[in-house]
Amino acid sequence: MTEGYKDLIVWRRSMELAEAIYALTAHFPPPEQYGIVSQMRRSAVSIPSNIAEGSRRIGKKEFRQFLAIAFGSGSELETQIELSQRLKLGRPSDYTRVNSLLDECMKMLSTMLRKKE
Repeated sequence: MTEGYKDLIVWRRSMELAEAIYALTAHFPPPEQYGIVSQMRRSAVSIPSNIAEGSRRIGKKEFRQFLAIAFGSGSELETQIELSQRLKLGRPSDYTRVNSLLDECMKMLSTMLRKKE
């Protein structure tokens, strides 16, 4: 790729998502720090990390593979967010931003994956 990953809107939004997940999970109960908090944070960080790594690889096939991994991490995070909401680990209003950012990232990744076929 000729443009740097920091120029990609999907990378910027996924970084915002990771920051929002850290803020959200900072208020979860201490017993969850090594459970769902750790899982959510790893999944969230994995999205922009894989976008960045894939963009630096040689060839569209490799980039597509890393986009697919980022998309998979987004799906994991979607499930973890749903579980944390069901467990009432935060106020419903706490989830508005993370759900919006995740939805936006997943749509962009899905579009990019279709275009890279």
